[in-house]
Amino acid sequence: MGRSMLFFVLAGLCEIGGGYLVWLALREGKSFWLAALGVVILGIYGAVPTLQLTHFGRAYAAYGGVFIVLSIAWGWGKGGSSRWTLPK
Repeated sequence: MGRSMLFFVLAGLCEIGGGYLVWLALREGKSFWLAALGVVILGIYGAVPTLQLTHFGRAYAAYGGVFIVLSIAWGWGKGGSSRWTLPK
């Protein structure tokens, strides 16, 4: 179970982080190289689920819950505002 959780967290960080780097380049006018790095990281995200020992459908369904938690944590860490933002 520990190995699976590690892969879930790694996949989540790759998905969120890679997407964020692309966002920075396209929406915030940052360097093209950030977008290129984001695309590479998103490619790694695509490969990480293949490391799971269980059937892809089961692993991907379980990953959804981990991704939600990581997304909320990312939003808190980046200071984003949403209904999930903790009061200061």
